[in-house]
Amino acid sequence: MSVIGEPELDFVELPGRRSANPLEAVLSEASLRIVELERTGGRTAHRHPFSEEIVYVAAGTGEAWIDGERHAVSEGDVVHIPAGAAHATIPSDGEAMRLVCFFPHPHLPDNYEDTDIEVT
Repeated sequence: MSVIGEPELDFVELPGRRSANPLEAVLSEASLRIVELERTGGRTAHRHPFSEEIVYVAAGTGEAWIDGERHAVSEGDVVHIPAGAAHATIPSDGEAMRLVCFFPHPHLPDNYEDTDIEVT
């Protein structure tokens, strides 16, 4: 059993977001990320070709853009993103969001592709 506290989250700065992988040492068949987003303009969509993604909105409001469709999301919502679907999450103006993202794939870098689709 593992319990990782907030102070132990090791966030990495990525374009338009910060991401932590709190269970990297214990998950072997899946991956989990805690992602913090701020509205800094548009974002480029990405996709996960080998697995679906489940997103839990832990804080904030915004939109989940999935293959050209926009869906309003807020704290407590769960979003299912099919494997291979281009997607991005955009916080509402002046808001930050915290997401918990789960992937039934063991190594996210092998399951991540950027696109050239700008989502604003």
